Amino acid sequence: MHGSLLTRAYRRLGRHYPTAFVSLELSAGLVVTTGTVLLLSFFYKGSAAEFGLILAVALGLTAIALLHGFIKMRPMMAPLRAWLNGYRDPASTERAWACAVSLPVKIVRLEMLLPAGSVIVISCVTAILVLELPWTAMIPLLAASMVSVGYAMILHYLTIEAGMRPLLIDINHAVAPRLRTPIRPVSVRFRLLAALPMINVITGLVVAGITGNGDEQRSLGFAVIVAIGVATTIALELTVLLSRSILSPLADLKRATDAVGAGDYSASVPVTTADEIGELASSFNQMVGGLRERERIREAFGTYLDEEVADYILSNEFDEAGFEAEVTIFFCDVKDFTSFSADAEARDVVARLNALFEVVVPVIAAEGGHVDKFEGDGLMAVFGAPEGFPDHAERAVRAALEVDRRVNREGEGGPFELGIGLSTGRVVAGSVGGGGRLNFSVIGDAVNVAARVEGATRRTGDSVLITEATRRLLGPQFPTEERGPHELKGIDRPVELFAPLTPKTAGRPVNV
Repeated sequence: MHGSLLTRAYRRLGRHYPTAFVSLELSAGLVVTTGTVLLLSFFYKGSAAEFGLILAVALGLTAIALLHGFIKMRPMMAPLRAWLNGYRDPASTERAWACAVSLPVKIVRLEMLLPAGSVIVISCVTAILVLELPWTAMIPLLAASMVSVGYAMILHYLTIEAGMRPLLIDINHAVAPRLRTPIRPVSVRFRLLAALPMINVITGLVVAGITGNGDEQRSLGFAVIVAIGVATTIALELTVLLSRSILSPLADLKRATDAVGAGDYSASVPVTTADEIGELASSFNQMVGGLRERERIREAFGTYLDEEVADYILSNEFDEAGFEAEVTIFFCDVKDFTSFSADAEARDVVARLNALFEVVVPVIAAEGGHVDKFEGDGLMAVFGAPEGFPDHAERAVRAALEVDRRVNREGEGGPFELGIGLSTGRVVAGSVGGGGRLNFSVIGDAVNVAARVEGATRRTGDSVLITEATRRLLGPQFPTEERGPHELKGIDRPVELFAPLTPKTAGRPVNV
C-alpha cells in the first residue's frame, strides 16, 4: 500500500516529485524533535509554558538545520531533475540513477553534523536554564538527544530510500545500471545492526518515561543507560541472529548468481527457509534450470548445426521468413566413393567419412563459413550467411585451397580425393521445412551451380573449380587459370569455369 501510494505520487508530481518528497520527508525531523521534548516532560517536572518554550527553541533550531540541509541538497539532485526534464541519454540516465541511489546517505551525512553541533547542545542548555536543572543533567540530556538524532537519521535514510524507489524503477526501464555510486553504500548488515538496537533504545526510553514517576532527576540518565545496555546485550544477540538469518541466504544467492554469471549453470542455492527468502532461492533454482536447459539446447544446436547458425537461430535477429544475401557456395564430394564403399564395411565407411570431415569442417569454420548440410560423402557450406562478409568469395577460395592441400595433397582425410566447386550468387536464407521440423538453409541458383561445378572437376582433372561470378570478387592475390565454358547438367547456359592456383600463390594459408 505504501509503495503504491508513492508510485501514484510520483506519477502525479512528475519532475517535481524528488524535491517535493525530500521536503516533506525532512519535515519529519520536526515531529521527532516534538516527540523528544515530550519524552523529556516524562522525566523532568516543569510547567506547560516552560516545556512550550523549550519546544519552540528546539523546533526553531531544527527548522534552520533542515533548511540548511535542503539548500545544500538541492544542487545534488540536479541529475534527477535533468532526467525528469527529458535528458535521458545513457550518460544522463546513469548519473540520475547514481544520484537517486546515493541520496539517502547524502541526506543523512548533511543532517548529522549540524543537528549534533547546534540543535542538540543549544536545546539542552535551554532545557537546563528553563527548568533550573543542575549542569550535571547535561550528560543525560545530551545522551537522550543523541538517541533521538540517531532515530531521526535512520528514519530519514529508510524513508528516502523508499521514496526513491518509484523513480529508480522508472530509470531502470531506460538503462541497465551498474552498482556504482559516488559514495560508499550502506550495507544491509549495517542497517540491521544499527536500526534494530536503536529501536530498542527508543522503546526503552519511552516505556521508562511513561511508567516512571519523574521525581528523580537521575531517572533519564538511568533510563538511557539501561536501554542502551539492554540493546547492546540481550537485544543485540537477537539482532545478530536476525541479520544472519537474512544475510546468510542472501550470501548463498549472491555466490550462485556470480557462478551463473561466469557460465556455471550447475550452480544452485540451498533452500534453508520456508519464508520469502526461501521462495526466492527456489525461484532462482528454477530459473537456473531453465537457463541450463537453454544452454543444453544451444550446445545441441552447436553439435548438429554450426555454432554461428545456432546462435543466429536463438537470437532476436532470427526471422523465419528468411532474408536475401549474396553468398559463395562451397560444395565438395569424394571422387570414386561408390567403388570404395562397395568393398568396405558400413562401419568403416562411416568412420572414414567422419575422419575426413574432421579435417574439412574446421577449415571451413576458420574462414567464417558454415556447413549447411552433409550429403552422404559430400557437404555443402555457405560463406556470407547468416553472418555477412564482404569478402565471402575470398574466404571460400582460401578454405577450398586449404582443404585441397590437406586432404588431396597431404592425405590427412584418409584415402579420399575431394572435388570442390564454388559458385557465387544471391540466395534466400531462412527456415525450410514443415510438420514441425525445420532446417536453416539457403535456396538459389548458386546452390545448384556449385554442385554442378564440383562434378566438372572430374572432367577437367582439377581439385577446385570456381565460376566467373566468384572469380570477379577475388583480389589479385588469387590468380586463376581459365578452363573455358562448360555445359552443366540442369543449367541452361554454358558456365565459365576457372581453377584457382595453389596456396603458395593464392594468398595466406588457413590456420586451423
